[in-house]
Amino acid sequence: MAKQKEVYVCSSCGAQTMQWRGQCPGCREWNTLHPAMRPRAGAAGTSRSGVTGRPVALSAVTDAGQTPYGSGLAALDRVLGKGLVPGAAILVGGEPGIGKSTLILQIAGFVAAQMGEERPVLYVSGEESLGQIKGRADRLRIQAPGLLALATSRVEDVVEAVSASAPLLLVVDSVQTLASTEAEGLPGNVSQVRAVATILLELCRRSNCTLVLVGHVTKDGTLAGPRLLEHMVDTVVSLEGDRRQMFRLLRVYKNRFGPNEELLVFHMGAQGMQVVDDPSTFFLGQRDASLSGAAVVMAVDGQRPLAVEIQALVSRTFLSIPRRAALGFDVGRLHLLLAVLEKRLKLNFSQVDIYAKVGGGIRLSEPGLDLALVAAVLSSYYDIPLPEKCVLWGEVDLNGQIRPVTAQHVRLGQARRLGFSPVVQPEREHGGISTVSDLQKLLFHRGSASHASGNRKKIS
Repeated sequence: MAKQKEVYVCSSCGAQTMQWRGQCPGCREWNTLHPAMRPRAGAAGTSRSGVTGRPVALSAVTDAGQTPYGSGLAALDRVLGKGLVPGAAILVGGEPGIGKSTLILQIAGFVAAQMGEERPVLYVSGEESLGQIKGRADRLRIQAPGLLALATSRVEDVVEAVSASAPLLLVVDSVQTLASTEAEGLPGNVSQVRAVATILLELCRRSNCTLVLVGHVTKDGTLAGPRLLEHMVDTVVSLEGDRRQMFRLLRVYKNRFGPNEELLVFHMGAQGMQVVDDPSTFFLGQRDASLSGAAVVMAVDGQRPLAVEIQALVSRTFLSIPRRAALGFDVGRLHLLLAVLEKRLKLNFSQVDIYAKVGGGIRLSEPGLDLALVAAVLSSYYDIPLPEKCVLWGEVDLNGQIRPVTAQHVRLGQARRLGFSPVVQPEREHGGISTVSDLQKLLFHRGSASHASGNRKKIS
């Protein structure tokens, strides 16, 4: 049997509350709350479709009413696999101020404009008032009559609005701001997030409505709330980037309708989010190839190759312990590679500060970054710029060997398409280098020990 719990129901207006109060929070009448027993959320024996009954043959199941529709951004539809699917749930995470509400409101406005008043779009916000939502819509020039807005923190209000309007798309911004009478505690705690998500998911599957949930993230960048939330939805995407930069990265971490680890680059403008059609060289910017300490890596993020500049600065130190700083990647990788260079190339970095960063504000974590980082450090150390169209990738192990990385043919094809030459890569059938000593001889025409002391004098 379903578990029961006690709630208090107002005899005047029917409002419910978890604790007894002298005054009803709904109608403000006094002494009208009376105890009642009610089953917990999710205790009923309903299926994902909201219908109880006997099992059916899988071959007899039809997909009527499950035809995907466009989000207004063709690139986003491609990343999601099929666009927006009725009855599916999408969880969008990201830091505060990164542009989640802007992007979701753009999608809601386009869908509402396409559907007209046939099936409206419902935008629910627990963080903003209707006036604030209208102000953002005006800035984005969204005037669709089929776009409905609701400002509430009660999930019961959302259920009532969906039942009354039967929207094609339901946007909830955000799931941590809604509360249900079926769970205890304040909005945002584990019980409330689980109860709210369960109610909304079952509601949208019964009404064949696409659900977009906006979720908060913790200080370490993971989605707040129970991990169960990510398992319940069909797609999990994350909007990332530096709020001081004008670009945003949309990553797909889970997708039941398409491939995972997809990447989409947006440019934040006055009219909202705009897709960067070819982000291959977007992060290079206006680079000056005549300066030392810069190298270009052909990185692969998800399934998309990106040409990104790696910068390094080697300068004389005035401290007893030299500084090491990294921006855009793990500083531990910098320490490891410097140790390899000192051991294998007989270099001495004990009297220099070394700073390194990834240009454009992007963050990289793939192992193919190693070879470009080594080249940038040596370029600054010797004060010799790399060839203008040189591109590198490869993993450097602790023995100074250059190891192959994934998506080798994708990187090589993109490098040739963009006209990069020379292409420095791990030794394979296309040729390349096998050690950091080979890199030093190829780009700087130096032996490992004979020129190190002369360059230390140059730096000092």
